[in-house]
Amino acid sequence: MSAVYAVLPNDIDDPASPSGGNRYDRRLLTGLAALGWSVREIAVPGAWPTPSDEDLGGLATALVSVPDGGVVLVDGLVGSAAAGVLVPAAARLRVVLLVHLPLDTPGEAAVLAAARAVVTTSPCTRLPVPVQVATPGVDRAALATPSPAGDRLLCVGAVAAHKGQDRLADALAAVPEPFTCTYVGSLTREPDFVAALRTRLDDRIGLAGALTGPELAAAYAGADLLVSASRGETYGMVATEALARGIPVLAVRVGGLPVALGHAPDGSVPGLLVEPDELTGAVRRWLTDASLRDRLRRSARDRRETLTGWDVTARIVSGVLAAA
Repeated sequence: MSAVYAVLPNDIDDPASPSGGNRYDRRLLTGLAALGWSVREIAVPGAWPTPSDEDLGGLATALVSVPDGGVVLVDGLVGSAAAGVLVPAAARLRVVLLVHLPLDTPGEAAVLAAARAVVTTSPCTRLPVPVQVATPGVDRAALATPSPAGDRLLCVGAVAAHKGQDRLADALAAVPEPFTCTYVGSLTREPDFVAALRTRLDDRIGLAGALTGPELAAAYAGADLLVSASRGETYGMVATEALARGIPVLAVRVGGLPVALGHAPDGSVPGLLVEPDELTGAVRRWLTDASLRDRLRRSARDRRETLTGWDVTARIVSGVLAAA
C-alpha cells in the first residue's frame, strides 16, 4: 500500500490529557501501519477546535509538504475547524475526514463536502454526507474479579460538564447503601467545573485524575460496575473497555452508549440503561439485588466474547483510504 498522511492534534500522546479520540487515532494508525500503510504523522499545534490564525497557518504550511494526490487522513477536531485551509487543499490532495464528534463549527459542512470520504466512529453520528462507520476496537483483557457486595463503582472520562460527573455525584449522594466510586479522568479540561464538583462529593467518591496504561487497567480490574451519567457520547469506548473485563455498565441512555453496550448472544443487555432521574434507583438495585448482579455479570462476560479488536477498525479505514 502507499503512504497516508495523518493530520492530528498535537496532544495525541499527552498522558495528562487522555481521551477516547486520541486513543482511537493512535490505535488506528498503529493498525494501518500493520496493514502495510506508510503512516506519516503531521501533528499540528493549536487550540483545536478553536484555532488561532497562527494555528491555521501552521496547518497550511504542514500540508505543503504533502505531494500532489497524497492521501491525507484528517482528525475531525482539526478538520472541522479548518475549512479555509482544507477546502483549497482538497483540490490537490485526497482528503479523508475522521469525525469523532460533529462540532457544528463554521465551515464544517464545507470540509465535509470537499473530502473524498468521511469516516465516523459511531453509527449514531448524523452528517449531511455519506459516511463509512468504523467503530472503536477494544483490547481483550483479563476478567475482573467481582466483589461479593458489588460496591466498587468506577466512572471513567475527562472530568467535564458534558461527561456528567456532577449529576452522577448528586445521584450517588442519595444512595444510603455503602459503596465507593472512583472518578478517573483529566482534572485540567474544565477547572471551574472540577472545583464546583469537589463541593458536591462525599467521602465515598474520589478523584483519581488521569490514568493510562497499567494504572488505568488496575482501576478497571478493581471495579464491579462502570457508571456513566454522560450528557452526550457518540460511542462510549469506556463501556467496551469495561465489558472486555466482564464488568457490567450502568449508563444514562444517550447517543451511542446503547450501541457500545450492545447485547450478549442471548439478547440480554450487559448492564442498565436509564434516564438521568433513574440513576439513584439503578445504583440501589445493583447494590441490593444479588441476583441482578449475577445476571448482568454473566451477560457482560458473554458480551465480552463478541467484541471486536482494533484490527477490524483498521481494516475498515484502510479500505476507505484505498478507495480514496
